[in-house]
Amino acid sequence: MQKRNSWMILLLLLAITLQLVGCGVQASSYKKVEPYTLEKNDTGINTVILTEKAAERIQIESAPIATEQINGDTRLVVPYGALIYDNNGGTWIYTNPEPLTYIRTAVTVDFIEGDKVYLSEGPDAGTDVAVVAVAELYGTDTGVGK
Repeated sequence: MQKRNSWMILLLLLAITLQLVGCGVQASSYKKVEPYTLEKNDTGINTVILTEKAAERIQIESAPIATEQINGDTRLVVPYGALIYDNNGGTWIYTNPEPLTYIRTAVTVDFIEGDKVYLSEGPDAGTDVAVVAVAELYGTDTGVGK
C-alpha cells in the first residue's frame, strides 16, 4: 500500500510539473529593470539617479537649504532628516540638482538643535536636498546591504 501511495504521489508531481512547464511563460521574456543608476563624478562620489517608480516607493522628499541668523552670523539650516553619517563619522547630505537625481555632499555641522541642523559649511542656501529616505539613498550610493 505504501509503495502504491509513493507511485501516486510521484505521478501527481509529474503531472503538476508538466502543466507548469507547458504554461508557455519563459523566464527570458522578463526584463529586469534596475530602480536606479549610479554615475561616478570627478571626485569619485556617485550620482544616484532613481526611476520614478523607485522614488515613489521610498517616498523621497526634498526641501531647499534655509538660512537663519545666529548671534549675528548666517547659518545654513537643513532638517535633521537630511543629515547622514558615514562609517568614519563624516557628515553628508544629498543634494537634488534635478528631478530624481541625488549627489552626496560633505557638510560641516556647527550644531544641532531639535530637528534642525546648523551647518558652518555646505551647499548654498536654496539648494534642494533630500529630507526623507536619505538612508535609502545612502545604501544605494554606497552599496550598504549588498
